[in-house]
Amino acid sequence: MNSPQRVFVLTGAGVSAESGLGTFRDRGGIWSRFDPMQLATPEAFGRDPVLVHEFYNLRRRGVIAAAPNAAHTALAHLESRLQQRGASLFLCTQNVDDLHERAGSRTVSHMHGEILEARCLGCEAVMPWREDLSLETPCPACGEAGGLRPDIVWFGEMPKHLDIIGAALREADLFVAIGTSGAVYPAAGYVAQARALGIRTCELNLEPSDNAAHFDEARYGPASVVVPEFIAWLLET
Repeated sequence: MNSPQRVFVLTGAGVSAESGLGTFRDRGGIWSRFDPMQLATPEAFGRDPVLVHEFYNLRRRGVIAAAPNAAHTALAHLESRLQQRGASLFLCTQNVDDLHERAGSRTVSHMHGEILEARCLGCEAVMPWREDLSLETPCPACGEAGGLRPDIVWFGEMPKHLDIIGAALREADLFVAIGTSGAVYPAAGYVAQARALGIRTCELNLEPSDNAAHFDEARYGPASVVVPEFIAWLLET
C-alpha cells in the first residue's frame, strides 16, 4: 500500500474499553444491562430526568477517573507524524469520552457529543461540565434550573458534525475503523461509502464487527496491541 496522505479514522467504544469504560453492544455491554429507551432518549429524560441524570453522572465520573490507553496514544502519535509529512489525520469518534484529547490528539470530531459538556434546553448554551447534574443545577448562562442535560446524542437525535465528517471521508485515501460494532448508523455505513469511493478500508477490532465483510483488511485483538502495531506499520510504508 502506498503511503496514505489523508487518513480517516473512526473509533468506537472498543478503543476505550481497556481504559475501563464499558462498551455498549458487546456481550455484557452497557445496553445488555440497562434499557437505552429508559436512559438515552429525549423522551426518557422528559419522563424521569432524575434517573437519567443519575445514570450519566456515574458515566461522567467514570470518564474522569479513566486514563488513555496505548491505542489513544498511538493515534495521537499518528496525527503528529502525518502532519510532519504534510499529510493529515481526520479522527472521528462515536465515543463521548475525552481520552483521545488527553492522549494528545489535537482535532477530534465527536459525532455523538461529549459527556464532559452540558447543554441548556432553555437557552441552548453549551459549556464544559465535570460535576454532577441535577434538576436543581442552574445554567451558568441563563440562570434557569432544570434544563441542563449532557451534551450527547441520544437515540432519536441527529449526530453532530455530519457535513464535516462526510467531506473528510470523501477526501480520504485510507479509512480505518477501530473498536466499532458496525451496528450504529450512520457511522456503520461509512465503510460502504469509502469502498464506493475507491478508498482502502481496514478494521481494527477485538473481533469482527457486524459489517466486517466490507473491509479490505482487518487485524483483530485488544486495541492497545493492534492499534499501535498497525500505526507503526503504516508509518513505515
